[in-house]
Order: sequence, then C-alpha cells, then structure tokens
Amino acid sequence: MADENVTTPENTTEITEQATAPAPEETVVVEETTVVEETVAEAPTPAPTPAAMPKPHAPSPAAFAKKTPQQHAPKRSTVTYSQSDVTAAEAFGRVDDNGTVFVREGESEREVGQFPDASKEEALALYARRYLDLKAKLDLFANRLKSANVKNREIDDTLKTLAEETAEPAVVGDIAAIKAQFEELKAEAAAKKTAIAEARKAAMDKAVAERTAIVEKAEALAASLGDNTNWRSTADKFRNLFEQWQEHQRTTIRIDKADADALWKRFSQARTTFNQARRKWAQARDNERNHAREAKEAIIAEANEIKDSTAWGETSRKFNELMDRWKQAGRAGRNEDDALWARFREAADTFFNARQADRDQTNSAEKENLSRKEELLKQAEALVPVADEAAAKKARQALAAIQEEWDQIGYVPREAMHRIESRLDAVDRQIKAVEDAAWKQTDPEADARKSSFEVQLTAQLAELDEKIAAETDPKKKAALEAEKATKEQWLNAIR
Repeated sequence: MADENVTTPENTTEITEQATAPAPEETVVVEETTVVEETVAEAPTPAPTPAAMPKPHAPSPAAFAKKTPQQHAPKRSTVTYSQSDVTAAEAFGRVDDNGTVFVREGESEREVGQFPDASKEEALALYARRYLDLKAKLDLFANRLKSANVKNREIDDTLKTLAEETAEPAVVGDIAAIKAQFEELKAEAAAKKTAIAEARKAAMDKAVAERTAIVEKAEALAASLGDNTNWRSTADKFRNLFEQWQEHQRTTIRIDKADADALWKRFSQARTTFNQARRKWAQARDNERNHAREAKEAIIAEANEIKDSTAWGETSRKFNELMDRWKQAGRAGRNEDDALWARFREAADTFFNARQADRDQTNSAEKENLSRKEELLKQAEALVPVADEAAAKKARQALAAIQEEWDQIGYVPREAMHRIESRLDAVDRQIKAVEDAAWKQTDPEADARKSSFEVQLTAQLAELDEKIAAETDPKKKAALEAEKATKEQWLNAIR
C-alpha cells in the first residue's frame, strides 16, 4: 500500500534471520572420576574416631559404568573406615593357612580371593574394606537418586555396574545386606525414573504449549494482513517472536523432534506468508510510485510550456487543471515527491508572479482611469437640468463629446464601474427626458396624451414625496430623490 497507516516505510528488507530448526536432544555427558584406588604399599593405619573420620572421596555413580580393571594382585583401599565397621565386616569371612580368603554367604561360604604374601589379618581387613567400598558405592548411588539432575541413562548405567559388582562380589562382609540394599536401590531407581519421566513429560508439555503460543501469535499476524497493515510494525512483531523462539529454544527443555519440526514448519510458514505479502505490497507500491512519478513529470513538462504565457485567464484555468491532476497522481515517495513538487511549484510561481505583476500594473492604470472619468462625470452632471429643447440639444452635444472621451480612457476598477456608469446614465436620461417631451409637443397625438401624462406625473411625484419622507436608508433615499428630479423635469417639459 502507499503508506503504512499514513507513514510509508522506506526500508522493505525482509526478515532474514537464520531460522535454525530445533536441534536434537543434547547427549548427557557424565563426568567420570577415578574409582577408589587400592594399594598394597601402605600398612594398615589406626582408624580415627567416628567424629573425626574424614568423609570418603565419593566418585560419581556414572563412573561406575566404567568397569574397574581386574587386579592381578589384591590392593588395599586408600579410603579409611572406622575400625568398628571393618571389624563388623570381617566377621563374615576367614583366611586359611594358604592365604585364601573366604566369605560366609548364608549357610555356605565362598572363596573371594587369595593374599599369600600378607598376614591373615591384613588379608581379611583388605577384603573387608573392599566390602565397605562397595557399600559406599551403593550409599553414594542412593544419595545420587535424590538429586534433581540425575538422568535415566546414568541410573541405568550405574544399576548395570552395581548389578555386576553385587552378583558375587569378591569382598568380605554382609553380602545379604549388600544385595538387599541393591534391591531397594533398584526399586528406588525405578520410582526415580518414573518421576523423571513424569517431570520430563510435564516440562515437555509446558514447553510445547509455550512454543505453540509463539506459533499461534505468528499465525494470527499472518492472518491479519491486509490493505491497512502497518508493515514496519508487523515486521518488528515477527522479529520479536523469532527472538522469543530462539530464547525459548536455548533456555527450556528440548521438545521431541517431531513436535519441534511441526511447530517450526508452522512458524516458518507464517513468516513466509508475511514476507510474500510484503514483497507483493512493495512491488505494488513501487509500481504506483513509478506511475505517479511519470504522471507528475508530464504535468511539470506542461507547466513549463505555459509558465511564460500572458493569457492570464486561460492559463490560470490550465494551472488549476494541472493541480487537480497532480493531486490525483498519487505519491512517488517522500523524497521524490518533494523534489517533483519543487519543480512544479517553480513553474507555477513563474506564471502567477508574472500575472500578479501585471495585475498590479493594471490596477494602477485603472485607478488613474477612474480619476479621469470622475472628472468627466463632474462635467456631465453640470449639463443638467435643462429647461427646454434648445438647452437639451446643446447638452446632448456636450454629453456626446464626454462619452467619446469616456470610452477612450479605458477600464476602471471593477468595484467602481457600476457607480460611475450609473451616474453618467442618469445625466443621459435627464437630457433624453427633455428631448422626448419636446418631440411629443410636435406630435398631433401628443396633446391628447399630455393632460393624462401630467396627471400621472403629479401623482407619482406625490407618491415619491411620501416614500422619501418615510425612507431612512441614505442610499435608497438618494435614489428616490434622483427619480423625483427626473419626473419633475418631465413634468416641466410637458407644461
């Protein structure tokens, strides 16, 4: 359209932001930490009291997904435990004279390893600490399940690792308690995964609803396009919606690819509809501007052809017609319109300034003519009244000379023309009245009408006296007195 609700946008650049389709779900990166190392270099150290015992280093449960390489020789844990915990674990095992370590599991016992190069106490303590290490992993995983950012994959990988490690662990301790704890963790993990799935679904539904709201706003904008659309404002709204889309994509959970692609397709289609409509509008606007520019160029050319004309009336009408055509031509763009109008105005000013100068000169000459005719009027009005036919004949000759000079003088200002012409006509009528009366006296039929005419004049004079006496308007009263003077002359002429 020619303007955006009156204001025409000069910039018609389309929305060209790179609109990337939603990215696939991010891969969960789980930080791996070193599993509790064991060494045979250290001798057993006295266990600190429970209050002073340092908190064991807690590796991420995800690290358990990486299977610890099998050691060729037993190693002692670098993590220290309370002596009471170690002793309680040792109660479930024994070491024979060959250094073979056994663990009691229910009513039977199972060989878990051999440590021939160390004392029975050292070997049993080592495998007891291994039991405590395994229990620490289970405890750590239990705490991890309470975390808000634990992921399903991490849970599955950790459960898989712990299942392998608790199946027939090479440790000395309460194996039944370990396995019972692992079963409890499996149930807790399943509940956690269900909660994660529900939370994810709720977050997904919320994200889809928010993304859908953005799409619906874009579609509403696309559906509202029409002749009165403010394209600049609508482009800003689409740009803002696109920024909202990008911000939402960065800051919220990634929705399913199928939903993301479907929503993006709708959003993209709405923007495409807008861009196509704006391009179509811009093309139509450019065509209108081109036609307007061509029409105005033609008007300017015609104006330049007639700007030096001295046919004031005819050329003035032509310029008025050109102005009407200019208004109907439409807009050619703000900057171009201003330049074109300046050219047209220059041609018009050339003509109208010249016409005004001519009028000023004419007015001066007409005023001088008026002054000369007023002098002639004084001479003409001095010729009346006339008493008889001879005086009327002499006055007629003088009036004819005055009228001839009157015609030669030329025009006077229009507002004074009627006034002075009426005064000159009044002199002519008075002389003519005497001439008509003299002619009637020589007419055989005049005598018969003379008496009747005299009676009529007398009655009319009486009526005029009454009107003059009642009239308050000076101009009307003067006109009645002039009429009375004429009728009195007629009356005098027929007597």
